[in-house]
Amino acid sequence: MRHRVHGRHLGRDTAHRLSLYRNLVTDLLRYERIVTTEAKAKEIRPMAEKVITLGRRGDLHARRQALKFVYDPSVVKKVFDDIGPRMATRPGGYLRITGMEPRKGDGARMATIELVDYVDAPPTPRPNRVTAAPTAPARGTTPVVAETAPAVTEAESDDGEAELATTVREADESEAAEAADEATAELDEATEATAEVDESPEATAEADDAPATDDAPAEDGDDKAEA
Repeated sequence: MRHRVHGRHLGRDTAHRLSLYRNLVTDLLRYERIVTTEAKAKEIRPMAEKVITLGRRGDLHARRQALKFVYDPSVVKKVFDDIGPRMATRPGGYLRITGMEPRKGDGARMATIELVDYVDAPPTPRPNRVTAAPTAPARGTTPVVAETAPAVTEAESDDGEAELATTVREADESEAAEAADEATAELDEATEATAEVDESPEATAEADDAPATDDAPAEDGDDKAEA
């Protein structure tokens, strides 16, 4: 049982856990930014800040204390020569933890831990989202493609309606005028044709030669009486 033991075990024994913390702090001070789980980032933050505080002191005893935890002399030299002087006016809070999206494999909460004055930091890396592939339409169905119309303001819509109404009105007037002209032309042609038929001598002669329809029954009656 833990019995109020401080800190996270992270599923490791003491030696393995301390070795993990030492490696994470060394990489953080070397690259000034790493990506790890949120639990590990919260655990190594006070350890890394203590090493940076030793770098602010800058004396021999502080350097030896830093070498007890960080085994890489080049990283310790960077802390005392570069990071420590940069944090000379800051009494604490040298690191920043930024949450990220969960890890795809096991859903662990990820985070980036970096120095607060990491000015050349690129954008925080984000895992790419995986989207599902579009489903194929069923057989015999036609996919419907939605057409997006551009946004039209109220003034533009009013102007467009006015122009449309004017266009429709002009089109109706032009069609009515053309219809009236066609009707007038047809009426004139019919009138001319009728006048030509009435004035032609052949039509007059045929009208004179045609027998009277009222006299035909009377003549047939007289012939029958004589017989």
